[in-house]
Amino acid sequence: MTPREKLLAEAAKRILITDGAFGTEIQNWKLSEADYAGDLNLGHDQKGNNDILALTRPDVPASIHRAYFEAGADIAETNTFSANRISQADYGAEHLVREINVESAKLARSIADEFEAKDGRPRFVAGALGPTNKTLSLSPDVNDPGYREIDFDTLKDVYREQIDALVEGGVDFILIETVFDTLNAKAGVMAAIEAGEALGRDLPIMMSMTLTDLSGRNLSGHTVEAFWAAIRHAKPVTIGLNCSFGAEQLRPHVATLSKLCDTLIMVYPNAGLPNELGAYDEAPHTTAGLVKEWADQAQVNILGGCCGSTPAHIKAIADAVKDLPPRAIPTPPVRTQLAGLEPFVMAA
Repeated sequence: MTPREKLLAEAAKRILITDGAFGTEIQNWKLSEADYAGDLNLGHDQKGNNDILALTRPDVPASIHRAYFEAGADIAETNTFSANRISQADYGAEHLVREINVESAKLARSIADEFEAKDGRPRFVAGALGPTNKTLSLSPDVNDPGYREIDFDTLKDVYREQIDALVEGGVDFILIETVFDTLNAKAGVMAAIEAGEALGRDLPIMMSMTLTDLSGRNLSGHTVEAFWAAIRHAKPVTIGLNCSFGAEQLRPHVATLSKLCDTLIMVYPNAGLPNELGAYDEAPHTTAGLVKEWADQAQVNILGGCCGSTPAHIKAIADAVKDLPPRAIPTPPVRTQLAGLEPFVMAA
C-alpha cells in the first residue's frame, strides 16, 4: 500500500495520534551555544536554531521522537519547521538546508521503523514545512501596501528544496503547517505537487491552518471554509488546525471543518494559552479532556499537540480516545457547499 492508503486504512480503525511540541521540548534541554553550533563554525550564533540539532546534537531530537512514540504517537513530525533557505539565512546556515532536512527525516524514519518493528503497528513520518517569516499576501511596509519581500515562485522554490530533501530522507507525507497566509500554503502545495510529479508517484500532503483571532480567520483573512476551498484541489490526506490557541478556543472551527471536508481531520492545539511569562501550564488531563469532546462527537481522525504539549499530554490524549470511533469521512458531494466561495478564493 502507498502511505496515503496505509494511513487511510489505519484511520478507518481508530483515532490516530500525532506527536506534540518540539520547540518547547528542546527548550527543556537547556542547550548551550556550543550544543547548537557543534563544529560548524558558521560565523553566526546558532542558539535557538532547533533544526540544526539534526547535525550537531541528533540525540536531542531522537530522544524527543522516541518519547512521543512511547507515549502512543502514530505519526512523527520531522524537526524541520524552520529548515528552509529563508529561515536558515538568519543563522548563516542556508547552505545546509538539504543536509538538515535529509538527516532530520532519516532520524524520524529510523525511530518510527524501530517502533513499528516492535509491535507491528504502522508508524508514519510527516515532513514538516513551516510558513517562514515572509508573507505573500501582505506588505511588511505600512507605507507601501503593494510591497512584497518575496514572490510566489521564489517561495515555491524554497519549499521545493526542502521537500526534495525530506523525501530523500524517507518521509511519508509533506505537512504544510501553521499556515497563517493561504498564498504561502499554495506555494507549498505547488512545490509538493511538482515534487511528486518528478518522482512519478503520489506525494501526499497534510495541511494545517493556524488562526489569528477567535472569528476563525488566518492572517491573510481566510476563514476555515475559505481555506478548504483554496487548497482542496490538492487532495490533502489531512486538513486541520494547529497552534495559536488551545483546544477550548478551536472547538467551533473543528466542528466546521469536520462537517465540510471530505478528508481526514487532524487537530493539534497548544496546551492552552500561554501565561504571563509565555509558558504553557495546561495539565495533560485538561488538554485530553477537551480534545476528547471532539472525539465524543466523532469530529476528528487524528489528534496531537502543539506548543507547550509534552509526551505526557500525548499519552493522556491517546488514553482518552483509545476506545472511541474515528470520524467518518463525508462523501465528495459535500464540495458543492463551497460553490459560492470559489470567486472569492480565486480572487484572493
